[in-house]
Amino acid sequence: MELLDAHLVPAVDGVAFGLLLFVVAAGLSLAFGTAGVLNLSHGTLYAIGAYTGAELSDGTWGGLALGLAAGTAAACVAGAGLSAATAPLARRGHLAQALLTFGLALIGGDLLIQFFGADELPVRVPEVLDSSVTLLGHRYPAYRLCFIVMAVLLAAFGTWVLTRTRMGAAVRAAADDPQMLAATGHSPRAVHTGVLAAAGALAGAAGVLGAPIIGPGPGTSENVLMLSLVVVVLGGLRSLWATFAAAVAVGEVQTLGVSVAPELAPYLLFAAMAAVLVLRSRFAEPAGAGHGSEASGPDPVARLRGRLAGRPPGPKGPSVGLDRLPRRNRAPAWLARLPGRAAWWRAAPLLVLLGVLIALPALLDAYSISLAGSALALGLLAVSVTVLTGYAGLPTLGQTAPFAVGAYATANLADAGWTVGPVQIVLSALAAAVFAAVVGPAVIRARGTTVLMITLAIGELTGAVVNQLKSVTGGADGLVGFPATQALWGGEGMLEESELYNYALVVAVVAVALTLLVLRSPAGKLLTGTRGAEARMRASGHPVGRYLLVAHICAGALAGVGGSLMVTVQQYLSPADVGFEIAAFALLAVVIGGTTSVIGALLGAGLIVATRDWVAGSWPGHGPLLLGVLFVATVYVLPRGLAGLRGGGSGGGGQGGPPSDTTGSPGAPGAPGTSDTSGAEKQPPSAPAPTPAGKASP
Repeated sequence: MELLDAHLVPAVDGVAFGLLLFVVAAGLSLAFGTAGVLNLSHGTLYAIGAYTGAELSDGTWGGLALGLAAGTAAACVAGAGLSAATAPLARRGHLAQALLTFGLALIGGDLLIQFFGADELPVRVPEVLDSSVTLLGHRYPAYRLCFIVMAVLLAAFGTWVLTRTRMGAAVRAAADDPQMLAATGHSPRAVHTGVLAAAGALAGAAGVLGAPIIGPGPGTSENVLMLSLVVVVLGGLRSLWATFAAAVAVGEVQTLGVSVAPELAPYLLFAAMAAVLVLRSRFAEPAGAGHGSEASGPDPVARLRGRLAGRPPGPKGPSVGLDRLPRRNRAPAWLARLPGRAAWWRAAPLLVLLGVLIALPALLDAYSISLAGSALALGLLAVSVTVLTGYAGLPTLGQTAPFAVGAYATANLADAGWTVGPVQIVLSALAAAVFAAVVGPAVIRARGTTVLMITLAIGELTGAVVNQLKSVTGGADGLVGFPATQALWGGEGMLEESELYNYALVVAVVAVALTLLVLRSPAGKLLTGTRGAEARMRASGHPVGRYLLVAHICAGALAGVGGSLMVTVQQYLSPADVGFEIAAFALLAVVIGGTTSVIGALLGAGLIVATRDWVAGSWPGHGPLLLGVLFVATVYVLPRGLAGLRGGGSGGGGQGGPPSDTTGSPGAPGAPGTSDTSGAEKQPPSAPAPTPAGKASP
């Protein structure tokens, strides 16, 4: 009883906070589970309601009612607009939706700050609610008790609407069978728009009512979004009451857990999220789930075997080998080994890019050269994402985890006196590879959106460790002041921007060359075949899980090299350098370049750094807005990336094209596929056939 008495107030606070998350997560669950939209701007919808309610609050019941009506309406309109924005992406999978909505979140967050200011707004509630009541001998805010009652009523009302009304039946039908819904005379598109508008209204209402609990301010939308994602994953998409229970549990961890076990609380939420996702994926069939379709056409495995045997595939049967040609018709052996015209043509962009990178120090000022070095570090992170997303078919939002391992390994090695660059690179890559090997089994079993969520959880857990392990990472203050890196043994520490850039360029060239060598080898072709036709690869006896694990480890090592380069170039390291935003930037760089183009990923990283740090310098304070526009423009204008402009590919896995089978198809109206965070995802029958192995861009 004494323990209960000591923690009563935090426990009730946890219920109130959890119910606030429930109202937000109910809208997110509705958008994802019913409309099939992975909405990473849902926290911004909450912020719209919170800012509007705070601005109109005047301490009266009329002000509260006006703020509730205006905030709910504004978020509802934004949700309807989101439906129109995501409609063209109905068949492109959740990866495109995630990037688009994240870009919209950046734009919306910047506009809210410009309109309402960067300071947290005070919220005034009616005098009756702005008081305390006695609860088992403790004083407790009356407003929070009132909010608990309202949230319980909302859960009951929402469950009744979804299960007992014609409107709820139409919503469920839109998720399960939109064709049947259309046959009954209802418009799936109208239901889709209504669902997203209702989801926005829920987020807006939660923002208005929750503003006294989570006040509007910078960082509010990101915090609310992450916690809501945890609630949706833990509660699932099938029951509002399961979401209700998960939200209360999350609220208790955030409040009661901090007071009871403060050292464990930062890890519990995302650890639970990752555990639930991994357990669900264990009960799903991995073969073929989200990794390609059994479309008609040549067998990719047969094509792969033909390429490995040196026989060009064709519909007319086996080709005649060189050994069957008359000796007088054969070319000399030395001539056969020379690169052909097609090979030189494919290598031309790489050579041009290398020439430009070498010439940059003579063309740019010191600050721009430093930015170019940072772009190379981010580019290696993006290339590691390309390996996983474009080649292995594992879209990731958590590749900043091995990136952080490599970065902090280099910073601590330098602080301990290990300042030789090659030593730092090798040890950082090894540390990141070990990390990737440890978490790899949790990732490679899952497919589609589940991979995004698992990797997101791994990235957030790593971020929690970074903030808590101050003796190694410096915590929120980061690390600075460690000795400069030496390019080689016996040299001086590099301090000039041109020296650091040249070092970063050499390391990046070597890392990219090794990556291209592996991807173009038989091992790389087997990996591409795994993405394109996993079920057939398994049926042929290939150890698909082993291929994916090796790819995950190698991609982790490459990300660790990128983290090491970032520390060397910047000479400091903070948690923001390895956070969720950087993970989203790396994924955007991959989409800009084309998900199977290594060179495109480097170009995309350069464009992002130039937009974030160089272009935004001429318009101070609007960096997020410019980046958001870049996100949105990329999704709409470059659906297959820069590499897709060169042609040569088709469908999902072609040259530079984003593999539509990578993240599943949303259950939007008109798209017969459905999706869930529970693992395997159904594919629309019209999904393009996977491009044969070996057709990927450099």
